[in-house]
Amino acid sequence: MKYLRQGIPEIIVCEPIIHFDDRGFVYEAFKKESFENFLGFNVDFCQDNISFSKHGVIRGLHTNTLEFAQSKLVTVLQGKILDVAVDFRVGSPTFGKYISIELSSENKKQLFIPRGFLHGFSVLSEDAIVNIKIDRYFAPDQSIGVKYDDEYLNIDWKIPKECVILSSADKKLLNFNDISSPFDYNSKLY
Repeated sequence: MKYLRQGIPEIIVCEPIIHFDDRGFVYEAFKKESFENFLGFNVDFCQDNISFSKHGVIRGLHTNTLEFAQSKLVTVLQGKILDVAVDFRVGSPTFGKYISIELSSENKKQLFIPRGFLHGFSVLSEDAIVNIKIDRYFAPDQSIGVKYDDEYLNIDWKIPKECVILSSADKKLLNFNDISSPFDYNSKLY
């Protein structure tokens, strides 16, 4: 596995080494020891969530309050998405900046998003099945989020506005500048 830091160094792209032969392929999708050695801290994933979404669906931007914040490892099992992580750590030199990357069942890349970031994705293919490993259990009443089309963030989700499909909850999210982040860049979040 190759681990690549992004423009926001806490965001990591994981690129597996794929072994092909006449039967197909095989690769390590996750290896705790090498992953944690690269990160420099432990991440104890406790749950995998799998979603199926149609083209045009945008899920996010979400995080949880401080006590329930989650690190995530995002993998696409089928299809293609644009995965987005927004730095939500007050005092960070990249606060309010984001990383977006296409993840697909073809490129087999994964995105690691630590605690302190908003996360979301848009479905670029006809449909997509996405697996997200998390290191804390989801607490629905502790969820906070930002509108996908927030003007300050100005994220290009690669979906025409008339094709966007949102949940009723995501339609009610607030603007980035209208929410106080619970995360402090100088506090240890892991």
